[in-house]
Amino acid sequence: MNWFDMRLNAWGRPLVLLVMMLVPALVSATPPNVVLILMDDMGIKDLSVEGSTFYRSPHIDSIAKDGMRFTQGYATCCVCSPSRASIQLGTFPARHGITDWIGAAEGMNWKRPNRVLPAEYVHALPADQVTIAEAFKAGGYGTFFAGKWHLGAEGSWPNDHGYDVNKGGHHRGSPPGGYFAPFKNPALEDGPAGESLPMRLAEETAGYIKQHQDKPFFAMLSFYSVHGPVQTTKELWQKYRKLAPPVDEDAQRFRVDRTMPVRQIQDHPIYAGMVETVDDAVGVVLQALKDNGLEENTIVVFTSDNGGVSSGDAYCTSNLPFRGGKGRQWEGGIREPFYIKFPALVEAGSQSDVPVTGADLYPTLLNLCGLPLRPQQHLDGVSLQSVLQGGSMDERPLYWHYPHYGNQGGEPHAMIRLGQWKLIHYYEDGRNELYDLNADIGEQSDLSLTHPATADALWGQLDQWLTETNARRPKPDPRYNAETTQRYYQSLQTATKQRLEKFHKQILEPNWQPSKNWWGSAPSID
Repeated sequence: MNWFDMRLNAWGRPLVLLVMMLVPALVSATPPNVVLILMDDMGIKDLSVEGSTFYRSPHIDSIAKDGMRFTQGYATCCVCSPSRASIQLGTFPARHGITDWIGAAEGMNWKRPNRVLPAEYVHALPADQVTIAEAFKAGGYGTFFAGKWHLGAEGSWPNDHGYDVNKGGHHRGSPPGGYFAPFKNPALEDGPAGESLPMRLAEETAGYIKQHQDKPFFAMLSFYSVHGPVQTTKELWQKYRKLAPPVDEDAQRFRVDRTMPVRQIQDHPIYAGMVETVDDAVGVVLQALKDNGLEENTIVVFTSDNGGVSSGDAYCTSNLPFRGGKGRQWEGGIREPFYIKFPALVEAGSQSDVPVTGADLYPTLLNLCGLPLRPQQHLDGVSLQSVLQGGSMDERPLYWHYPHYGNQGGEPHAMIRLGQWKLIHYYEDGRNELYDLNADIGEQSDLSLTHPATADALWGQLDQWLTETNARRPKPDPRYNAETTQRYYQSLQTATKQRLEKFHKQILEPNWQPSKNWWGSAPSID
């Protein structure tokens, strides 16, 4: 019986919760450790615990089942760098200024035929702000980072922002050598040819846990998976080719949604193999906590940086019933798995419907570890400690600001979510869309005309917040030509869709293979 159970029996739940709320560090004789696991491009429906019948994720599922599963978890952006910065800083992208993936074209460097110019954005994590790692380091914690960083060039890598150890974090957003060695990563030594990247990152993390078990640590395992390139082994491809749900010969895997084709079915066997591999890698880390006697006193967080890739990139998964995916403005682009496991405090199998975001992790983890909060830093994040202890928290607005075009068909937008309502403002033409998420999770019915007062009030609140945070907004593109733009999107909706349908059918055929050795190159639709 753990500390919590004993005192619950002795004192009753109300007193225990009061004591824990006032003195979180009393949950254990020693400060809790933290393992923060961040996925790249993993959508809310990419896990069996979230309802997928195709993907297999028992180790990740166990985090949700052994802790609290937040059913309305969000990334702070529909693409990676902004939401990753929000986790490090506790602020939303409009405030910290990293509003697109670092490296994306901006201003007049944008070459596609669109109506507005993508706004300029900050290209590195601000050096004058205190990261979550620096806050833990100041509290006496060892700090470790493994995997994807994508928050600035050399000079703005993890070791420049509070991490004692950096294994693989540099400026690139995708693994330079793919998911099998040679990795070609300037911050990670190569292993033997064919070594799995997610397993290597997990083993580095497990090694750090073993070596630092006598001192509290904050370890962030930031997988490159399941971002492209989409690669797996022949064995896993074969496994999931056989497990793929039957699809009618003439069935369409893709449906055009406003700008681009969007995947409707989960049956990509290579992507499924990637999910299984990274799930096994998570299992390595969880086992390391058990083997070293740290499971009870370690907070394990699992989440992702943006929605699953249903259009653009590898077109590899479906987020249904949520609309859209990575790079797009609907729920499929920002809804994430969001689990917090802490056996000493959080009841196993608990669930919360409170809307939460990656920016909340900064104050939450400090609070749970008994470290001082930094309200001047994590201005947009709030501590979820009361919710984790079975309580509630005040309703608050959530904001998004993406003044860019997504490679996946997303349009420049800003959004506010308050209660059941979600308003999307489009920068191209100034229109607003209003959705009731309680009644319409797929965002199919725009209520802006039938509920004009609600739409106006939310837009006024969003516009005021954007002004207060000095959010950069897009400007008209003087080169815009409507006919050129129409031809561009027409090609995506016809020729590209035809290629997609053909390719995604072929990868399920018995004799298909992407390359001579399977792991040396990624398949392409071109």
